[in-house]
Order: sequence, then C-alpha cells, then structure tokens
Amino acid sequence: MNLLFVCTGNICRSPLAEVIARAEADARGWAEVSCASAGTFAFPGQPASGPGIAVAAAHGLDLAAHTSRELSPELLEWADLIIGMEASHARAAARLAPDAAVHVMTDFLPEDRGRSEGGVPDPYGGDIETYEATRELLTLAMRGLFDALGGDGRGGREGSGS
Repeated sequence: MNLLFVCTGNICRSPLAEVIARAEADARGWAEVSCASAGTFAFPGQPASGPGIAVAAAHGLDLAAHTSRELSPELLEWADLIIGMEASHARAAARLAPDAAVHVMTDFLPEDRGRSEGGVPDPYGGDIETYEATRELLTLAMRGLFDALGGDGRGGREGSGS
C-alpha cells in the first residue's frame, strides 16, 4: 500500500502527515505500507518548516531531511491512496489522476470530533502551539485512516472522497 499525502507547499502538513503515517504503520507492524508527500504548488528542494521539524522531533518523528517536491503524474501513479490535507488538494490530485482513490485527511476523523469541510488547517507562519495542534489533528485522523485500511494495511476505501 502506497500512501501519498498532499498539501500546498509540501513543507508543513503533508510532510508531517507522511512521518506520522510511517510511525503508525510501524506501530501496527505493517511493513507493506510506504508513505510519501508532495505539494500542489511546491518549490522543490525546500526544507520542512522549522516549527514542524521541532514538533515532529518532540514526538520522536524526523523531518530534518525532508525536502519538498511537486505533485507529479509519477507520484500519483505510484500511490494506491491519495490523501489531501484540504478538499482543494484532493481535487487537484483527482484532476491529474481521475481514477485514483482520493480523500481528504479529515474524512478519517472520528465522527464525534467533527469533520471539517476546510480540512487540516495550514499552520504555516504559526507558532509551536499551532503546529502541535496540527500534529494532534493529523495523528487522530491517521489512526482513523489506518483503521479504515483494515488489518494488514492492504485494504482501502475505493473511489473519490473529494
């Protein structure tokens, strides 16, 4: 199962989602899951945001080596499941790969949490607390995503949720 997380610049939300997904796959013993991230308007080669790196590190996650990359047809072809941080990201991916399984990250939040139409808020320019709130939201949604994938990480939801 190849998971692709998509945001705008690939320096805040999607890289954080990528490392959270890797940690969740490891925690569940799902060796067959690969994770990547990209941005719809990324400037390739940019590092992850400083506060994002710090928040990730505080939770045992490593974003220090991350460099941004642009969403590409090759990445979309690689992905079994594409998860946008916002509906606009999911729509952009679906335009490039109409037959792909595309969702918004907040689709996987527990129903009692409330699923935001706006998706995962962009922490860019925010302080550590803002990035920590983003990490908490992503972690909660990621658990829901992995629960939806099923017992071995090979299942999945079909179709487009954008």
